[in-house]
Amino acid sequence: MKVFGVVGWKNSGKTGLMERLVAEFTARGVSVSTVKHAHHSFDVDRPGKDSDRHRVAGASQVLLSSANRWALMSELRGAAEPPLSELLQKLSPVDLVLIEGYKRDTHLKVEAHRKETGQPLIADEDSSIRAIASNEALPDAKVPVFDLDDTKAIADFISDSLDL
Repeated sequence: MKVFGVVGWKNSGKTGLMERLVAEFTARGVSVSTVKHAHHSFDVDRPGKDSDRHRVAGASQVLLSSANRWALMSELRGAAEPPLSELLQKLSPVDLVLIEGYKRDTHLKVEAHRKETGQPLIADEDSSIRAIASNEALPDAKVPVFDLDDTKAIADFISDSLDL
């Protein structure tokens, strides 16, 4: 599977760019899965539901299934967070995995950047960032810069970078 990431500071447009890229690639006939890293605790279950009750009772894994989807929830219970490479092995094969976050990993990435955040460019310190998607001109950037809303051009860049 080919892997490409989207990184950036909070409120930089990462999730919107991810959403548009998934839609663009799937419209091109590319099968896509995503991985999203969260820096905070999260829950995909609903309190009080049977599956939540199983997890709260101490189950290491809870698999929830219906006619529309299934989800496997794994509780770390104090164990270390698995590395991205291990998590990728849990995905079914697709043409492209888009990763939101994991900015410290070494896979190829595009940085989402909004002037309004006031944050410095991550690309200045990270050679795995191969392009920037920004809402401002960045004439001193060391990598190609795309308009944050030019999804087609960003997808073309990713495709070319990965030989998709």
